[in-house]
Amino acid sequence: MIMKIAVIGATGMAGQAVFEEATKRGHAVTAIVGDADKAREKLGSDATILVGDLFEMHADVFEEFDVVVNAFANHKDAYLNLDALTHLLHEFRRLQTRIIFILGAASLVQANGTRLFDFLKELPGNEAWIDEPRYGVLELEILRATPDVFWTGVSPQQNFVPGPATAHRTAKDDLLLAEDGKSHVTAGNMAVGILDEIETPKHVRERFTVSDL
Repeated sequence: MIMKIAVIGATGMAGQAVFEEATKRGHAVTAIVGDADKAREKLGSDATILVGDLFEMHADVFEEFDVVVNAFANHKDAYLNLDALTHLLHEFRRLQTRIIFILGAASLVQANGTRLFDFLKELPGNEAWIDEPRYGVLELEILRATPDVFWTGVSPQQNFVPGPATAHRTAKDDLLLAEDGKSHVTAGNMAVGILDEIETPKHVRERFTVSDL
């Protein structure tokens, strides 16, 4: 079934991969971006683009879509990622549209039962970057406390890197190790995992994660 899918932040690594995978599968895909020229350069001149400030977009913008994927990410001012999530939850309470949030890996559970964030927060010299995983943990907690939005969360593994779709596996909350003993996933594999979930929902109001094999 062809679906109408919007990708917020479609010019970032994750968003572009999701946009391209959804397009390849024949869905009607719209890129929601802040910079039209950048979007045309990255996604092609034929891409359907909606330009605007996410924080000024409301339910009427999103209601025409079957699924919205939020790939918004600000690595400098990490609090904006949390603000984007709470803004979207507020708007999607009025809708039947499904929304998929691409989260961070910090809330994944390690083999010893602790979260990856518990390890990261003890690393020396983390002041420059620890806010992003800290806010990411809070984002998942807020989602899990939200029963009236048709949401799904998806986390990459510890290392989220550019690369094509190869072979992957999924889990619910676990930090996974690939065959090389490291935790990583490519943008291509993340996109495949997300589109599989869109086409065959298995994690409604749950978080899942995608890993390279």
